[in-house]
Amino acid sequence: MSDTVEVPTPRIGVLLVDDQPLLRMGFRLILEGEDDLAILGEASDGADGVRQALKLKPDVVLMDVRMPTMDGIEATTRIVRELPDTKVIILTTFDLDEYAFAGLQAGASAFLLKDVAPEELVQAVRLVASGDAVVAPRVTARLLETYVRNGTPNRANNTAPERDPLLEDLTPRELEVLGAMSEGLSNAEIAHRFFLSEATVKTHVRRILTKLHLRDRVQAVVYAYETGLVIPSQGLDY
Repeated sequence: MSDTVEVPTPRIGVLLVDDQPLLRMGFRLILEGEDDLAILGEASDGADGVRQALKLKPDVVLMDVRMPTMDGIEATTRIVRELPDTKVIILTTFDLDEYAFAGLQAGASAFLLKDVAPEELVQAVRLVASGDAVVAPRVTARLLETYVRNGTPNRANNTAPERDPLLEDLTPRELEVLGAMSEGLSNAEIAHRFFLSEATVKTHVRRILTKLHLRDRVQAVVYAYETGLVIPSQGLDY
């Protein structure tokens, strides 16, 4: 009778990029306490963060937005361009932060407040690594509403943006799911709303991302707001 060999579960590799040593230390202590998470490295500015990311290829980067040498927005842009499998979580000190919005536009998968509770930080890293959820989705939606309303030229002059031809490739159900995603609903909440299984919702989400050439769920939300599919505070416009 042969012994059963347990195959260890791959750990989620994390890179910390922030110019505050105490914050990096605090996050390291929290994340290293979890069996499925591993800190691969640290960087104190965006330029070093990009170098470390290219070398270490982490699953998740925790990225401050306001740093010397290179800010987190430029660093995020470079990382997601070079490492499509690496997810970036933007760190900010307050929720309605234009830098956090710019970070989402640059390709970040989510953002977190720096005073996040330890359990929320751990959950955020796991969720973003899985690709199945957006961290603090309703806060993300509020952030998008604030800056899309104030910063999009078409909104400023009250003209509707041209409808993206790619939307014609979406089925009516996929349009409904995209709208629900833009409201910040989770897969489970979308499934409940439309009387679907979560597996079916995941399939719809995957097809939406593929058809619209989008990186992940949060990019789908940004897309919906910036193309006028979602009108701030009024819901989906189709």
